[in-house]
Amino acid sequence: MTVRKEDFAKLREDLLTMAQLVQTAIKESVRSLVERNSDLARAVIEGDRLINTYDVKIDEECIRLIALSQPMGRDLRALTTAMKITTDLERIADNAVNIAERALELNEEPQLKPYIDIPKMSEISQGMVKNAIDAFLNEDKNLAIEVIKQDDEIDDLNEAVLLELTFIMTQDPATVSRAMKISYISKYLERIGDHATNIAEMVVYMVKGRMIRHMLPEQLEELEQE
Repeated sequence: MTVRKEDFAKLREDLLTMAQLVQTAIKESVRSLVERNSDLARAVIEGDRLINTYDVKIDEECIRLIALSQPMGRDLRALTTAMKITTDLERIADNAVNIAERALELNEEPQLKPYIDIPKMSEISQGMVKNAIDAFLNEDKNLAIEVIKQDDEIDDLNEAVLLELTFIMTQDPATVSRAMKISYISKYLERIGDHATNIAEMVVYMVKGRMIRHMLPEQLEELEQE
């Protein structure tokens, strides 16, 4: 059996809404840090409830459609991919909450340094989430692969942030507490990139029926040409 087009359309609409909420949570959590806006940080934390609601709603709908339609092939892969995507989106939102919580703490202390790479990481991670979801909605294998490739960029920025913070801490032990909190934020953003990559990998599975975790760069290049 196949899943009705209108059922898939509603599922995609809910998933897109959830993804947009998650992208906003990433953006606003980092903005709350850069602008030292604790009210904004608290709003991000509060907004996580709605994202969790969508997580449950989408999973329940996928389970219902699998039970009723007993889909096979492409339809089954699309539903299982949607369930996996909601899990990763929910975890991305949790990382945004973590960033907001560290921002609340850092906003109570003198600013350690100008934030340069952290906003860059935020922008990249938001783009990765958006492109991964667009790849799912449009069944775009190559866009998904571009997301996977972009993960190296956010990893490199995370490494640069950690190196800079390590240097700062060695120069002045009084900075250790603040530097560690900033390093946590950098790591949260790096994890967001990992979750976006997970989504992209599942999109490739949905479109091609192939699991591509741990593929080498040259293998990804070959897959793009297929």
